Amino acid sequence: MSQRETFDALVLGTGQAGKPLAVALARAGRRVAVIERDAVGGSCINFGCTPTKTMVASARVAYLARRAADFGVSTGPVEVDLAAIRKRKDRVVTSFRRGVERGLERTEGLELVRGHGRFVAPKEVVVDLTGGGSRQLRAERIFINTGTRAAVPAIDGLREVPFLDNRSIMELEDVPRHLVVVGGGYVGLEFGQMFRRFGAAVTIVQRGSQLLPREDGDVAEAIREILEEDGIEVLLESRAQRVEGRTGALRLEVETPTGARVVEGSHLLVAVGRTPNTDDLGLAAAGIETHRRGHIRVDSRLATNVPGVYALGDVTGGPAFTHISYDDFRIVRENLLRDGDATTENRQVPYTVFIDPQLGRVGMSEAEARQTGRPIRVAKLPMSHVARAIEMDETRGFMKAVVDERTEEILGCAILGVEGGEVMAVLQTAMMGKLSYRAIKEGVFAHPTLAESLNNLFSTLDG
Repeated sequence: MSQRETFDALVLGTGQAGKPLAVALARAGRRVAVIERDAVGGSCINFGCTPTKTMVASARVAYLARRAADFGVSTGPVEVDLAAIRKRKDRVVTSFRRGVERGLERTEGLELVRGHGRFVAPKEVVVDLTGGGSRQLRAERIFINTGTRAAVPAIDGLREVPFLDNRSIMELEDVPRHLVVVGGGYVGLEFGQMFRRFGAAVTIVQRGSQLLPREDGDVAEAIREILEEDGIEVLLESRAQRVEGRTGALRLEVETPTGARVVEGSHLLVAVGRTPNTDDLGLAAAGIETHRRGHIRVDSRLATNVPGVYALGDVTGGPAFTHISYDDFRIVRENLLRDGDATTENRQVPYTVFIDPQLGRVGMSEAEARQTGRPIRVAKLPMSHVARAIEMDETRGFMKAVVDERTEEILGCAILGVEGGEVMAVLQTAMMGKLSYRAIKEGVFAHPTLAESLNNLFSTLDG
C-alpha cells in the first residue's frame, strides 16, 4: 500500500449527488478525490432512469404501431427486435456516461479514482484499485453517495435459479415468452408493461392488496385496470413462496387469496425494493451509524453522526429519486460553500411513474391529507373529459388534486394520464408559489393543451 495521501474532500460515488458535488468543491478551490468502483454516473445514467426510459419509449412505439388503424393509418405486422432496442439504449447510456466522465476529468483539482473505497478510520478511506493495488486517502470532509442495489427477497429456491433484476433484464437479447414479475412497485410495473408491449406474456405477483401501495386506492385500481387492459395478469394479495427451474422453464409457487397456484414462465424479474450499498464500506471502522436495513443515518443537513462525514442520495433511505439526490447536492453545496442553511425539511418530492399513461405525483395523497384532520376538498376529472386526450385517443386515467378548504392552496395531486408527469409539474409550480386553486381554475392556458384541462379539474370544486 502506498503512503497516505491527503485531500480536502473525498467523494464516494459519482451519482447524481456525488458528481456535481465533487465538481463544485474542486471549482471552489478544494483538492478533491472522487472514488467510483462501477460505471461513472451512478444508477440513473447506467441502469436506472436513462436506459429504462429509453426502452419505455421503444415500447410505446410498438404499442402505437399496433394501434395504427385506430388513427386511420395502415401498417404491416409489428415486429420487435430487442437486440436493436438494447443497442439503442446502450448508445444513449454511453453518450451520457462519457459526458459525466469528461466533466470530471476536465475539472482542475479533481481526481477520479477507480476502485472500491472503504473506511478504515473516521477520516480515512482505503481504495482497492480496479487495476490492482490500493491507495490510502484521507480528508477532513467525506461524502458518501454509493446508492442502492436490487433487494433479494427470501423466496425458497430463488438463489438457485437465474432470476433477473432491474439491471440484467435490460441486457436480454430476445423477448421473453412469459415474464413473471415479483413486485408491484414502480420498477415492476414499468418493466411489466414494457415487455408486454414488446410481445411477452406478463404476470405480476404483488404481495399487497393493491399495486403501488403508497398511492391512493383509486389511483392504484385505475392502474391495475390499465395494465389488465394491456393484457397483463395481476395477482394481488399473493405471496411468492418457492421457485424452481431454469431460464425458459421456471415454476413459481404462489399463495393467492383463492389458494395455492403455480405460475409457469420463461423468465423471472424480482422487483421488491432496494438495498443500500453500505455493507462493504467499513462504516463500523468510522463509527458511522446506520438504520436497521443499512441506510446511513443523517440529519436534515445530510450530516452523519461523524463530524465532517455526509451521506447523500438513496443510501440515506430517503426518497429514491434522481432529482432528490441532486437536491441533496444542492443542500450540501449551499451549506458548505455558500454559508447557507438549507435542509431537507418540508421539501416537495415530485415523481413520475413511467407506465403509459404516466402517473405524475407531488405533495399529499388524498389519504395522507385526510390523516392530518384538516378540512380538504378533492377535485377529480377523468381523462375522457380532456379534449387533448380525446384528440390523441389516450383517455385512460384521471386527474386528481387535493385542496385545503380553508386556505384554498393545493396540497397535492395525482395525474394519471398522457404526459401525467408534465401536467403534475404545472400544479407543483402552483404549490411552490402557494397559489389558490382558483388561480389555476381561471388561468388562461393555450388551447388545445393538457394543461388547459386544469381549468376544468378545479371547476369541479365550484359546480
